[in-house]
Amino acid sequence: MSSTTQEQPIIAVKNVSKAFGGLQVINNCSLEVARGSVTGMIGPNGAGKSTLFNIIAGTLAEDSGQVLMEGRDITHETPDALFHQGLLRTFQIAHEFSHMTALENLMMVPPRQEGETLFSTWFKPSLVRQQEQEVRQRALEVIDFINLSHVKNELAGNLSGGQKKLLELGRTMMTDAKVVLLDEIAAGVNRTLLVDLVKNIERLNQEMGYTFLVIEHDMDMIARLCDPVIVLAQGEVMMEGSIEEVRNNPEVVEAYFGKVD
Repeated sequence: MSSTTQEQPIIAVKNVSKAFGGLQVINNCSLEVARGSVTGMIGPNGAGKSTLFNIIAGTLAEDSGQVLMEGRDITHETPDALFHQGLLRTFQIAHEFSHMTALENLMMVPPRQEGETLFSTWFKPSLVRQQEQEVRQRALEVIDFINLSHVKNELAGNLSGGQKKLLELGRTMMTDAKVVLLDEIAAGVNRTLLVDLVKNIERLNQEMGYTFLVIEHDMDMIARLCDPVIVLAQGEVMMEGSIEEVRNNPEVVEAYFGKVD
């Protein structure tokens, strides 16, 4: 592998802008996410973090600029197309199938399952059964990995907020994920389950090579997980560095708390 390939960011945002009416939310913003990193994105309320996340994830169109994944322009790709390329996201509010069990939620994720077509159900029943067994086995391994085996047969709608966030993380393991966008995954999660979440993110990064881009208000979680940390303010990158550099930057402190006389 050439050094050029090694240095190529897995995600690159180039001169992206987005306005809603007369309000400029993202302003000629550029940033990069290194392959294999856990990159944090922080900033005061209204900084444009969620808007930029949605543009990267394909759920919102930019006004100008482009988003690249592994050097390829994905600016106008749909979320479904990006899913098949290994770019996934979680949400502040978990999006589970509430009337299906936790295990069934995981089994729903892999694309192009034979059992989804009437033809295969009628004419290839043995292939359908085999694939379902393989998917179920994978789901059992994942649910064990995220420490939810004890609720695998519980309806997902009955899980706690933290368990739903763990389940969302587990769903990223049911496909060939490369990049996972985590949108305030700590929100509404108790401290015990938050420890499990952090450990699972670390394991996915270190053992399975996942790249993460994390929006988070919990600075302790950012400090443990993320390097580098990107600070967004008024739709632009204010700075990028280690959590220590970010915390000691007077401009960042002023952006969060206002100017101190």
